[in-house]
Amino acid sequence: MDNISLNILFGILVFLLLLSAFFSGSETALMTLNRYRLQYLVKKKHSGARKAQKLLQRPDRLLGLILLGNNFVNILASSLTTVIAMRLAGDTGIAIGAGLLTLAILIFSEVAPKTLAAIKPEALAFPAAWIYTPLLKLLYPIVWVVNLFANLLLRIFGINAAKHKQETLGTEELRSVVSEAGTLLPPRYQNMLLGILDLESATSEDIMTPRNEIIGIDLDDPIEDIIEQIKNSPHTRLPAYKKTIDRVIGFVHVRVLVSLSDDPYFNKETLIKSLSKPTFIPESMPLHVQIQNFKTKKVRVGLIVDEYGDVQGLITLDDLLQGIIGEIVSEDADIKKQSDGSYLVDGTVTIREFNQITQWSLPTEGPKTLNGLIIEFMETIPQAGTSIVLHGHPLEILTRDKKGIKLVKFYPTKN
Repeated sequence: MDNISLNILFGILVFLLLLSAFFSGSETALMTLNRYRLQYLVKKKHSGARKAQKLLQRPDRLLGLILLGNNFVNILASSLTTVIAMRLAGDTGIAIGAGLLTLAILIFSEVAPKTLAAIKPEALAFPAAWIYTPLLKLLYPIVWVVNLFANLLLRIFGINAAKHKQETLGTEELRSVVSEAGTLLPPRYQNMLLGILDLESATSEDIMTPRNEIIGIDLDDPIEDIIEQIKNSPHTRLPAYKKTIDRVIGFVHVRVLVSLSDDPYFNKETLIKSLSKPTFIPESMPLHVQIQNFKTKKVRVGLIVDEYGDVQGLITLDDLLQGIIGEIVSEDADIKKQSDGSYLVDGTVTIREFNQITQWSLPTEGPKTLNGLIIEFMETIPQAGTSIVLHGHPLEILTRDKKGIKLVKFYPTKN
């Protein structure tokens, strides 16, 4: 070592620092790779991605190899620095050399390469995978011994590295990914994906038309009134009942009956014969199950009933699709966003729809409408002009009637 010139020793030291930077940066790059993008690139037959994925199947071996190389290089650099320091300043130079080496490793071989790798992991991870694959085969016996003792130590704490599996995204994690996609995903697609994720927890009760808003045909009305209602109906299917919606006979297909109603012999008997059998749905039925039921039974409308068999509301296939496709909901005139960031909201709007549009998290476990949530919160029907903070969101009751709240204004939340 004494016969080697200082220039050569400095050159070797710089090379070792670069090697240390490679090991440190590639470790961060490989460990921070987006696993789902990696799978996509593997399906596209990206060679670097395929090698990286194979290495990451056993992270214990990969880390063992990287740390083995990194520690060897750093120790060798430390020894070389000691030799250089003693040549330049004798024994007093050892402490100075150790301090300078520590600073150099920290800046050039740790912080800088790891920061770069965290920002652009693929740029370093894929080329590194080409190097680590043959290097792992070459140094496998040493890596195997290191991993053997490390894994034995982990087993003391009940961890088996060989059986460890990559965790998959849960519903809430996936919801966060979609919500935070930003400009990568247009808002209309975000709402659609969030609507699909909500299917698992949402029930038919969340999106149904309430009982008091159901438009139907009372078979006890005069036939002339029934014909007029059929011709002027904005809906394609109407429930037909006697006196009360709880006594539903079937559903009228308006388009079919419009032509029949012009027949002078058209009467209630003809009308009743044309009715389709009603479909009854438990109010707790999950939406994803109900979509499948509509598909299996080939129907487009059903009545929501409670545990006593009383009709609570009506749901259509269009309602289910609207619950998924957020853009349809966002154009609802019942929710109007103002220029100052506030919202004017009809009291009958469902909490689920409101959350979907605003990306808020008002509770959906109890009342299903905004009116019900506010009344439950205040334990009374508040007067117009009342201001409260509802689950962190300030609002004012603008209008109400004897039965409930009609219009609410949500103010922008102050950060």
